[in-house]
Amino acid sequence: MKKALVCGAGGFIASHLVKKLKREGYWVRGVDIKEHEFAPTRADEFFKLDLREEENCRKALTLTKGTFDEVYQLAADMGGMGFIHSAECEIMHNSALINIHMTHNAQKLGIPRYFFSSSVCVYRDMKHGEPEMTEKEAVPANPDNEYGWEKLYAERMAQAYERNKGMKVRIARFQNCYGPEGTWRGGREKAPAALCRKVAEAKNGGSVEVWGDGTAVRSYTYIDDMVEGIYRLMQSDLQGAVNIGCPQYATVDELAAVVAGVSGKKITIKHVDGPVGVQSRNFSNERIYSIGWKSKFDLKQGIALTYPWVEQQVKRAASSK
Repeated sequence: MKKALVCGAGGFIASHLVKKLKREGYWVRGVDIKEHEFAPTRADEFFKLDLREEENCRKALTLTKGTFDEVYQLAADMGGMGFIHSAECEIMHNSALINIHMTHNAQKLGIPRYFFSSSVCVYRDMKHGEPEMTEKEAVPANPDNEYGWEKLYAERMAQAYERNKGMKVRIARFQNCYGPEGTWRGGREKAPAALCRKVAEAKNGGSVEVWGDGTAVRSYTYIDDMVEGIYRLMQSDLQGAVNIGCPQYATVDELAAVVAGVSGKKITIKHVDGPVGVQSRNFSNERIYSIGWKSKFDLKQGIALTYPWVEQQVKRAASSK
């Protein structure tokens, strides 16, 4: 039985990854600074640790007998666009400490395979309709935010350990990911969850607010597709950063329309000032396609699975007041 450590297991993507690894027959230890807010851990054991502290990284990585076969490093201080633009210092400080200590100690303890979760935030701002960008085109670098700069540094650090210390490293650059059991309120939620919440709270015939003019373009990847991509990449021989995302692009207004359509409500959009981020990011997924992965869920299918869960959370929150 393979043994895996999943860092960030109290968060959205990593908690779903734990479920995936359990289905594949792994023994899994989950680690995070907090337990999952919406679902009990599926890991065989869960350590509540602050991975900014090097000693805690060593605790997370250490087994009584032997070593982990695989380490999945998804722990980070992160959130949606509002958080990314308001917590630059916290993001740079906290995530950098986690990645410095985890990468170094994983190699020191003899971990053979190490996964790092990066982000398409490492890429520059793009114009609508620009040709898709490959992984190599992230450098020369010009990320739009500090979250992207920290991710790029952590990528290069992990690759340096691979070159010089022999630890096999796999790096995924995530596109916007969404699905059930993710943060849906509080300021750290991503756009799909935020819009699902706003529509669920709105009355039929009401309106929802969208930051900016609604023309910013994104690709949204459903959680089941994302964790399948992570798993396949980790088992593959692909070195260097790899984009994982759905090839379907949509404006924020189009995303809002999909959510409204799934809800069955008639909703109008009200554009307001707020952090928007880049206007567009267009990426090539050819590298991840080369190992047999392709997204199975389009935006409407994914929202149809996500909206009912968020709606249920909104109703529970309202009834508890």
